[in-house]
Amino acid sequence: MVIQHNIPAINSYRNLSQNATSLNKNLEKLSSG
Repeated sequence: MVIQHNIPAINSYRNLSQNATSLNKNLEKLSSG
């Protein structure tokens, strides 16, 4: 995989990762009660 220095893509990927992380934390809170 060739990584190009595409700043908008990197930023959006970072935002996606953070959203996924927060979603997982919320799911853990819900499942634990």
